[in-house]
Amino acid sequence: MGNVFTSISEILGGKKTGEVAIRGWVYRKRSSGGMHFVVVRDSTGVIQCAVKKDVVDAKSFENAEKVFIESSVIVNGEVKEDNRAPGGYEIQAKQFELVHLGEAFPIAKDQSVEFLLDTRHLWLRSQKLTNIMKARDYIVRYLREFFYNKGFRELSPPIITRAGCEGGSTLFKLDYFGKEAYLTQSGQLYNEAFITAFEKVFILAPSFRAEQSRTVRHLCEYWHLEPEMAWYSQEDNMKLQEEMVEEVCQRMASEHADLLKELGLEPDRLKKVKAPFPRIDYEELIPKMHELGFKKFKWGDDLGSDEEAALTKELEKPIFIHNFPKGMKAFYMREDPEKPGTVLASDLQAPGGHGELIGGSERIWEMDELLARMREEKLRIEDYQWYVDLRRYGSVPHSGFGLGIERLVKWMLNLDHIRDAIPFPRVINRVYP
Repeated sequence: MGNVFTSISEILGGKKTGEVAIRGWVYRKRSSGGMHFVVVRDSTGVIQCAVKKDVVDAKSFENAEKVFIESSVIVNGEVKEDNRAPGGYEIQAKQFELVHLGEAFPIAKDQSVEFLLDTRHLWLRSQKLTNIMKARDYIVRYLREFFYNKGFRELSPPIITRAGCEGGSTLFKLDYFGKEAYLTQSGQLYNEAFITAFEKVFILAPSFRAEQSRTVRHLCEYWHLEPEMAWYSQEDNMKLQEEMVEEVCQRMASEHADLLKELGLEPDRLKKVKAPFPRIDYEELIPKMHELGFKKFKWGDDLGSDEEAALTKELEKPIFIHNFPKGMKAFYMREDPEKPGTVLASDLQAPGGHGELIGGSERIWEMDELLARMREEKLRIEDYQWYVDLRRYGSVPHSGFGLGIERLVKWMLNLDHIRDAIPFPRVINRVYP
């Protein structure tokens, strides 16, 4: 294996001609007389290799004849332009080496969804999921770069905690050396400790929700991007969210148009996502929902999937819903002094009924207000004493938000189900593989 290997994308991009050596996995194969056409894939693309009986040695031809789909191979040969071949190029093999023959691959066409989920460790090799995971990687990179360029620092919260952030009904409990603890629902409370040292921080870590939902947009384990900013008002917060979503969409559209097209998407769809985003006050939302046919929607009701779809189906970019009733939202959200009974919070809804992307708010930063709100919610203050302490020593106005990475990927790539936005989905009925 001392050869210098060429990536398939270099060949397909016309950057490599003449003699090459590639290595990868068999994507598909067909035979015709004394010729085997073996399509090989690597992480960068797929290319057809023509293995001709009177050109290669007997061992190479035998290898190409018996090879199974997904066997690993090394091919030496000459690059030729061929409009009939996938990608417009072909390798005329001179040597075809089997690294690992493998067994007959268990995944064929028209398999059930459950079978593909059971064999997720193998299905991840499919072109569709490979391209989705490539896109997810780019999206996460762009998110990180956005915050680094704005002077944020990335820090790490604990995953095991004593305190819930979003209410007790969706907490995963665990025995922590004889004490009750939970898997984190959010790192936000810990983020608020970081801002007094760094002012602008973000975390990107798993969060866990014991969701009883069987929907196309709920996961029990997901990746959570959570920025927190000292001195930011809710208006500052919403503007930051707009800038972030706009930048990621624009970069994907301009830098990875080919990848989007492979996924059946037009880059122009993301190019239309530019700030500012439309906004609607929750109070204004009620008559809007009545207009859309949801006559029973009333103060204090949350949007379900049908309501979200009706509200966003004609939109080309996300929409903010803000100033929710206080009783609908978490204990740490600050009441709007200009609209008592509502909180300085917003949800960012994706177009096309893909659901909520971001939840954000201005946080309660004064201790008396926080303690009163916690008592209203009947929280055990001793479990949150450290969080209350943050209001004793140099508290400042601050805001933050949480973005579900998989929700963003699902919308940007227009996926049917959120399970395809993460390599190994964890939902109510699946914890394998």
